[in-house]
Amino acid sequence: MSAGPNTRGALKHVLGHLLTPLLMCVGMGLAYLGAFHAPEPHDLRVDVVGSGPTTRVLAQSLQDEGAGALDVRTVADREMAVTALREQHSFGAYVPGEKPELLVASGSSDTSAMAVEKVFTKVAAAQDAPLKVTDIAPTASGDPTGQGVFFLLVALSIGAYASVAVIGGAGAVLPMRIRVLLAAGMSFVVSLIGTLFAGPVFHLVDRGLGGVWAMSWLYAAGILLVGVGLHTFLRRWTTLGVMVLFVMLNFTSSGGIYRPELQPGFFGALHAFWNGAGFVEGVRAHVYFDGHDLGGNVLVLALWLVVGAVLVTVAGLTEARRAKAVAGPSVEGSAEEKAEAEEEMEEAVAV
Repeated sequence: MSAGPNTRGALKHVLGHLLTPLLMCVGMGLAYLGAFHAPEPHDLRVDVVGSGPTTRVLAQSLQDEGAGALDVRTVADREMAVTALREQHSFGAYVPGEKPELLVASGSSDTSAMAVEKVFTKVAAAQDAPLKVTDIAPTASGDPTGQGVFFLLVALSIGAYASVAVIGGAGAVLPMRIRVLLAAGMSFVVSLIGTLFAGPVFHLVDRGLGGVWAMSWLYAAGILLVGVGLHTFLRRWTTLGVMVLFVMLNFTSSGGIYRPELQPGFFGALHAFWNGAGFVEGVRAHVYFDGHDLGGNVLVLALWLVVGAVLVTVAGLTEARRAKAVAGPSVEGSAEEKAEAEEEMEEAVAV
């Protein structure tokens, strides 16, 4: 028995919409496996403490053996090494001697600290000396791996981009100014929830909670405004577009799992200006490094917020021109717009 026209139409409709999850599958695979499948250090800055010929020979040997993996330098004393770590110019400092010591700052990146420790454990073993490891910027008690900030980023991102689907889809008939107010309200709520999780609930950070909230709000508001603005132009493809921007490219370049020194160059380049990296590095700078380089990361978040503001402004003007071109649009919107909004909501829920 042949399929009726309704069945054929439904099948065609389903097949057409399966393109979105297929693109998501390809995109997530390329992004996550490309960024995380084989972390290897490259130009990872480490210091050797001392100024004598033995120190210089050790540093040069490590540089040569690393074959591009390490960027080895010498510093005159332990205090200079600690300063470089606190300013995140280096990721480890080796103090040679009868009782060798390795200085790390796990608050900057636990995986980078582990990579450095692996290198200098071998150096100390070659000297038949146990290695003492000193962490000059340890993470909070509730975040022993140092990756809690990354998972906070994930929670904030999901709350923000899911809100984009609701505001853009179900709220598409609302004036742009109302959608912007809804975005502002949701960014406040999402950032507040994230801050509660980071502090009182899971103790991912043990100080500077007010600054963490401010950066959470900047981050969530930027995503919401960008997403609401893009919805005017992308319509039902907004969910995919926002996922590309704020999941596929964002999570992988944030430095929350591996810093750019342990990733392929593409993700390291994104790390310099993507909003997830601004949030992760901003929180780390604020909580663990006395605010060093905090301003640059906050600027990144603020610029993304500005981009979102520009997008919603352009989107509002575009919608106003469209409304003039189409006479008498109803308040409820056309049947096609309703169906498109429902489809977008269903895709967002599935994601």
